[in-house]
Amino acid sequence: METEPKRGFEAIRSQLRSNALALISLSVALFSVSHNTWRNERTEYNRNIRAANFEILTKLADFERIVFLAHYDRDLANGNPRIGWTDVIVIYDLASVAPAPLESKAAKLREVWRTNWEQLGQGDESSVDRIEAAVEDLRQATLSTLRALR
Repeated sequence: METEPKRGFEAIRSQLRSNALALISLSVALFSVSHNTWRNERTEYNRNIRAANFEILTKLADFERIVFLAHYDRDLANGNPRIGWTDVIVIYDLASVAPAPLESKAAKLREVWRTNWEQLGQGDESSVDRIEAAVEDLRQATLSTLRALR
């Protein structure tokens, strides 16, 4: 005796029941691929931010060395303030691809350097104090950014 084919909702329910394992497997596979892709993207983002931040910290140390040599030692060969411009430019460029607070802090450092670099080595402590404050502000923001990475 032949059974009559199921129609409408009954047919869909029957197909779902017959293929439940396949549908669950497909759902798990799609979720796994999506999660893995998201995790890989997040890991790559963190890796890039971490590398940029470490480079910023390295450049800040190089820049501070130039500031100290120019101001305290008056060593124009190793502490040429014009060389400091290259570090400031690189720091700003690196900070522009880092999270938001770093770019504004690097812009502030660039502005402070622009208005104070010519006074280095002339006995006025206020110029070096302003430069140091901007460096320290950027350094602390960079360290905070590194600590916040997950």
